Amino acid sequence: MLLNPSPPLPVVLIVGPFDPSGSMGLPADAITCAELGCHAISVLTGTLVQDTAGIEHIEAITPELMDDQARCLLEDMPVQAMKVGPLYTTESVSVLAQITADYSDIPLVVHLQRTPDLPLDDDLDADDCHTALFELVLAQADLAVVGHTLLQQWQSHGLLPGSKLDTALDALLDYGVNAVLVTGAPGAGNELTCLLRDEHGQSRRWPAVGGAPVVDADGLLATAITTELARGAEVPDAVDRGLGIARAMAQRVFQPGMGSRIFNRSRS
Repeated sequence: MLLNPSPPLPVVLIVGPFDPSGSMGLPADAITCAELGCHAISVLTGTLVQDTAGIEHIEAITPELMDDQARCLLEDMPVQAMKVGPLYTTESVSVLAQITADYSDIPLVVHLQRTPDLPLDDDLDADDCHTALFELVLAQADLAVVGHTLLQQWQSHGLLPGSKLDTALDALLDYGVNAVLVTGAPGAGNELTCLLRDEHGQSRRWPAVGGAPVVDADGLLATAITTELARGAEVPDAVDRGLGIARAMAQRVFQPGMGSRIFNRSRS
C-alpha cells in the first residue's frame, strides 16, 4: 500500500559556489532552505578552497557546465524562486543572463558581493564581471541585495557613479532591477538600517539585523528572502519576513574553527 505523498515543497534554485567549510555558498544555503521549508536545488559557479578564516583559492566552473546544470534542473522541476550568488567570469554571467531570460517568470534575487583578490584558473577582471552582471542580469531581477560598504567601494573605484548612497541606488535601479536592498545603510544618528528602494522611488527602512559579525550574513538574508518569494510573497513583505528570520538566526552562531563565527543553520 502506497502512503500519501507529502505536500510539495517550494523549490528554490541557488546559483553559487561550493564552500567546503559550510560557512556560505551551496551547502549553507541548502540547509537554510530546508529549515525554512523549501527544497534547494543548485547550479555550481565555482569550487572554493576555504576555511572559517577565509578563501584561499577559487576554481571557476565552465559556463557550459553551468548551463547544462541549470537547464537540466529547470526542465525537470517547477522552480518557485531563484537566488544568484557569486559568479567568476563574464562568460558565466552571460550564460546566466540567457537562462534567466528564458525563465523570466521565476522571481530572481541577486546577492551582489565583492570578488576576492585571488588567482582563478581563468584570467578575470572582477570589475568586468560585476559590470556584466549589472548590464545583463539586473534587468531581470526582482531584488538585488548589497552591503553599503561595498557600494562605497564600487563608487570609489568608479564602477558606480558618485559618492552618495542615493546616487549608487539610482545607478543600480537604472540597470532595470525592480528593487535594491542595502544592508548597513546609515540612518538617523549612528543608527544602521536596511534600506529598500524600488523602481518607483519608494523607500522603506528597517533596523539593521545587528549582533556580532558572522560570515555570509547578507547571503543568509538573501536566501531567506528568496524562500519567501517562493511562497508567493511580494518583495517588501519577503524582505520584512526575511529580516525577521535573519534576526532569529543571529542569535544562533558558533565558532567551529580558528576563524570567524558562522550561523547554526539547523534547528538543533
